[in-house]
Order: sequence, then structure tokens, then C-alpha cells
Amino acid sequence: MSTLTSTSTPAGTEPVRRGPRLSGLNWLVWHQHRVAFWTLIALTVVAVGWMAYQRGQLTDQLNGVPGWPHPTDDDWAAKVDRSRLAWAATGLGFIPVVIGVFLGAPLVAGDLENGTAKLVASQSVSRVRWIATKLGTTALVVVPLSVVLSVMFGWWWGPVRSSPNILDWSTGPAFDNTGPVPVALTLFTLVGGVAIGMLLRRTLLSMVVTLGFAVAVQLVWSYFRLDLANVVTVTTSNGVGENAYPAVPDTAYSIDQSYLTANGDLIGWGSCNEATEKAANACLEQKQVIGWSVDYIPFSQMSSMQWFGASILLALTAAVTVFILFWGRRRLV
Repeated sequence: MSTLTSTSTPAGTEPVRRGPRLSGLNWLVWHQHRVAFWTLIALTVVAVGWMAYQRGQLTDQLNGVPGWPHPTDDDWAAKVDRSRLAWAATGLGFIPVVIGVFLGAPLVAGDLENGTAKLVASQSVSRVRWIATKLGTTALVVVPLSVVLSVMFGWWWGPVRSSPNILDWSTGPAFDNTGPVPVALTLFTLVGGVAIGMLLRRTLLSMVVTLGFAVAVQLVWSYFRLDLANVVTVTTSNGVGENAYPAVPDTAYSIDQSYLTANGDLIGWGSCNEATEKAANACLEQKQVIGWSVDYIPFSQMSSMQWFGASILLALTAAVTVFILFWGRRRLV
């Protein structure tokens, strides 16, 4: 004879909760910054939906291009509306700055200013664990959102990425908003804001200084972005006349072009910019110009450049994080 086991909950006991849930310090950090976190999540959902819609609009435009996906018209890019893609790229470029100023700077500075840090230091939770939980919880929110936005923008731009006339891959709007770069830039600006907040201990002042820091990071990054590449040099020795210019891919970023002389020297391509063709030819002959030398970066290097740059930014992020934990252990309160 079998027996039945009752599955009812005994009186006076709590039902067992299923699924993941936050507790302890993780719940405290989430609860403290939930408004900022939920705002970021909501804005990301809206942005993803809007970019998905724009991708559909772009696809409709491209389907109207004769011969697409192998267009027969060399001027097909002029018939594609690039304005919304450019606006979105500009807006996404501000995300690292916004994250650093409005999330990174107040993350610890607010607790130092209102005295919460002293309360935490008096509890059983160590200061290092408290700071690590704050950084970890924030990163767990920021990183997936940055990844989603990067993937969505890359998916939107993907069908026309071969055309520099729509969005040049070597510029910030394309390079900094796809692949791992936006994630690395956002994380570096975030921890930079946290470090500034810990040092200055005032929320508003920290936000102002972090704004300057974030803008400086963007400027320095834009200056050194192309230095991440391995420059390709192509030379010719069949003169500089018509059809003598070396073949360079349409998607490549041209860095420099020079005249190549018989003894292997390079001179500026404007060195023989004479008033008449006869005088120009005489100048080229006098300087013994035999062809061209062109330096360029192929589009195929974009991905490797992004990962190389992102690894540098992540290394800097790790260094700043170590400093934050060290400072928090020694001199937080």
C-alpha cells in the first residue's frame, strides 16, 4: 500500500523561493543604484528596438539599388540615406562619457560625502569587499548593455560597411561603436570616474573632473587609433602618368602618397606641381621620379586593430581597478 507525501507548506513557514536572487551586499548595492541601473537598461532596450527598425529601413533602401548585393551603379552609396546611421553613431559615442560622469563618479564619492562609507567600515564587511561589490555589480550591468549596443550597431552598419562614403570604418563613429572598443572605452571611463570620486570625495566636483577625464580619453584615443595598424606600403616603377597609380582597395584608409625616385628616395607628390605639363614633366625627369609609393591601412585590419586597442584599454582598466582597491583598503575613510 503506497503512501502520499503532502506538498503543502506547513503553517508559519516561508515558501521556498526559486530562481536566482540578490542577497546581502549585492542586494544593497543594486538597491542603492537601482534607478541608474534600470534607466540604463530601459534606454538600451529602446535603442535596440530603434536600431532594429532602422536596419529594416536600410535593407529596404538597398533592395532598391540595381543589382544589390552586387550593385552595378558605382554611385550607389549616394542613394542611401546615411543621416540616421551617423546620428546614432554620434549618440553612441557619448555613452562612455555619460557612464563615467553619472555612474562612475558618484559610485563611491556619494558614499564618502554622505557618510555611508564610514557606516560600512564599521560593519563586518571589509572595505575592499564593499568596493569590489560596487564595481562588480556595476560592471555586470554596463558590460552586457555595451555589448548589445555594439552588436546591434554593427549589425545595422554591416550591409554598407564596405562604403567609406556612408560611414568610414577608420573614423570614430564606426571604429569606436563596434566590436570590443565601446565596451573597453566604457569600462575604462567608468573605473576612472570611480577613482576620481574616491580621491576628491565630493560628488559634484568628481562629476565635473570625470567629464574632463572622459573627454581627454576620447581625444587621446582618437589621436592614436590608427597607430594600432600595420601600415601597408605599395610601390610602382612605371612612371606617374595615367593609369600608373598603384592599385589600392577602395575600402582602405590612405595615409600618405609620395613620388619614388630611381635611388629609392621619396619626395612629396606636390614637389613637381608646376604651372604647365611640360614643366612638370621636366621636374619629374630632373628628380628621376620613376613611380609612386603609397602607404595605406586595409579594411581587413579593422578587427585586429579593435582587439589590440581594447586590450590596451582593458589593461589600463585593470590597473586603475587595482589602485581603487588598494586606496580603498588603506585610505578610504
